[in-house]
Amino acid sequence: MNILITGGAGFLGSHLCDRLLADGHSVVCVDNLISGSEANIAHLSSNKNFTFINHDVIQPLPANISADALFHLASPASPNHHSAISYHSLPLPTMLVNTTGTLELLRFAKKNNATFLFASTSEAYGDPLEHPQQEDYRGNVSTTGPRSVYDEAKRFGETITAYFWRSEGVDARIARIFNTYGPRLQKTDMRMIVRFITQALEDKPITVFGDGTQTRSLAYVSDTIDGLVKLMFSDNTSQTVVNVGSPDEHTVLEYAQIVKELTHSKSEVTFSEELPADDPLKRRPDITLARSLLQWEPKITLEEGLVKMIEYVKSST
Repeated sequence: MNILITGGAGFLGSHLCDRLLADGHSVVCVDNLISGSEANIAHLSSNKNFTFINHDVIQPLPANISADALFHLASPASPNHHSAISYHSLPLPTMLVNTTGTLELLRFAKKNNATFLFASTSEAYGDPLEHPQQEDYRGNVSTTGPRSVYDEAKRFGETITAYFWRSEGVDARIARIFNTYGPRLQKTDMRMIVRFITQALEDKPITVFGDGTQTRSLAYVSDTIDGLVKLMFSDNTSQTVVNVGSPDEHTVLEYAQIVKELTHSKSEVTFSEELPADDPLKRRPDITLARSLLQWEPKITLEEGLVKMIEYVKSST
């Protein structure tokens, strides 16, 4: 099968390229490298079934490209908590790739009769008033807050996707991806786990935002990729919205303590009064639908995944 992956040079996208090539498919990776990196796909350059195209998907794809299936993962997604007022360092590209880009890619999917997967996010639920979050929960999201450039763009991307499956006959589905970690996460992304591991390995204070009682549920990257592949290719997944994430919930403070223990660090856990604006206090997916529809659930335990991640951070310093 000929498969197109937008955002294929990013964290999730590059792992998806690896998986689909290993499964015997031909892969066209499209990325404008605004947040992705050619280093993530350099090991694939000699693979005859792999093609990389530097292109911004808010513009129509080149006319000579075709595909049987399209995974739309293109989007800056890093928190970049450098200040309390800016959630993303690339706000306009984030909004455009999830809206205009999604529209262009759905038009491409319709023209090519290609199956389509839109990579949405748990951020679609905002700071949830329902816990854990089921797919029918409509969310608690600010339309004007600093995180809205990502949250609301993803929500509107879902709206466009649903319109195309409802009115344009496109075989599409939506994955709401929860927090995922693993190799190729960049230190500059300021994601919690990478930051904690880096600080712990350097015996620097492990900085927890707020009081650390906010919760997160982390999935290892191979599990998330397996969920995306099953959502795209399993039977009866057209016109569905499915959570892809781990239901194993811990507080941020617990993650800091676990990282300290696994790294044998001398670091102290410290607290920052600054809690990022609109930061969700609880985050855990209900994966009942993924279990029943896809026969999928995470396999990698938190400790297994963190040991792998610690070794990666060590090797990349």
